[in-house]
Amino acid sequence: MNHDTQRPRVRVELGPRVGLIGGGVAALVMTSWAALLGALLFAPIPDALLPAIPVAILLQTFLYTGLFITAHDAMHGIVTPGSRALNDVIGTVAVRLYAMFSFEKLRAAHWLHHDHPASSEDPDFHDGERRSFVGWYATFLWRYVGWRQIVLMAIIFNLLAHGAGVSEWRLLAFWVAPSILSTFQLFYFGTYLPHREQEDGWGDPVLRARSNAFPPWLSFLTCYHFGYHWEHHAYPHSPWWMLPSVRRRQLERDQSAPQTSGAH
Repeated sequence: MNHDTQRPRVRVELGPRVGLIGGGVAALVMTSWAALLGALLFAPIPDALLPAIPVAILLQTFLYTGLFITAHDAMHGIVTPGSRALNDVIGTVAVRLYAMFSFEKLRAAHWLHHDHPASSEDPDFHDGERRSFVGWYATFLWRYVGWRQIVLMAIIFNLLAHGAGVSEWRLLAFWVAPSILSTFQLFYFGTYLPHREQEDGWGDPVLRARSNAFPPWLSFLTCYHFGYHWEHHAYPHSPWWMLPSVRRRQLERDQSAPQTSGAH
């Protein structure tokens, strides 16, 4: 698909309606995560439902990813754009629930990513040596996961296991595993695929991002439309749930405009 960063782009309106929808979407994601986690940790599991445990783990992984995507939109100030204070509270709660991250530190790092995408100054990019998925992923985690998070998560694990009486296998299956799996999901669809170098170079040398060609339903299931990554970098103030419409309108504009060099 062709994109020229100098081409006039589709204007994205962010009126009061966006704040209402954004706040509602964030609340839905966060309450769904909490409700399912509570049920999986504390509710009896009949023998007949044991075969559904892998499905429950995948669903909880998806909701964990939603927590981080919610926090990500808060870093852009677009969960509740009419209230910066509420937006930051939602972002802070979301990243704390996700893995005890610091919202302020993540926001600063994320804007470095937008200012210097796919470069040595980008904290999300590989270190220049470990370019493979595994090496890049390990570098990515090393930069973001600190000892304070590990200690805090270990304390919570032990409080739930020994204080609240949650069985360790449930904690490992429904709390630990989904959070780790979601990091794979976020990294693969939101960093590795959009920002890895191609032999023919960057279609957009400024944004250094590309998008997948998934239909909206699959884009949502894979990573809350985070795979529409060129659109996210081109329109960083568009919430995740608006990216399919942004992409559709940009594609329509591309089809009616003269072809230019560069693709992603």
